[in-house]
Amino acid sequence: MANRIPAPDGSANKVVSERFRMNPYIEQKILTADPIELIRILYQHGIFAVREAREHLRAGRIMERATAINKAWAVLMELKTSLRPEAAPEVAGRLSDLYCYMQRRLVTANFEQKDEPLAEVLGLMTTLSEAWAAPVETAPQPAGIAWQAAIAGPVSGIEIHG
Repeated sequence: MANRIPAPDGSANKVVSERFRMNPYIEQKILTADPIELIRILYQHGIFAVREAREHLRAGRIMERATAINKAWAVLMELKTSLRPEAAPEVAGRLSDLYCYMQRRLVTANFEQKDEPLAEVLGLMTTLSEAWAAPVETAPQPAGIAWQAAIAGPVSGIEIHG
């Protein structure tokens, strides 16, 4: 079932599938979030996607597993592109390397249909998410400043539906 919604520029209406409509609550949360909160949201969605992939792997649902892995991969790409190496080169470099490593593990999990790489990525994402969950002000200095400086302003380019 498709609905007509106005195009962003106010011109003629577009047909958009229900599947691609964003939950208004989530949309508002994203539009009003500060950069740190956007990173937290990305981690939450990445963790959810990896958990989904693991469940689909166990159930033998190949297409759903691949879709969930692709979502997790896209979250990691968005996290990587949100880094600002000019602000904190060492932290940004290490995070970039870690995000690339996790993306490779996701590809391995999908190709080899194994849970171990998914479990590893889930553990890494959970640990990183917990680090971002603490208020930056309570993080040890200068780590709190470096982590905050390592990310860009608004995170863009990823669609989160729910």
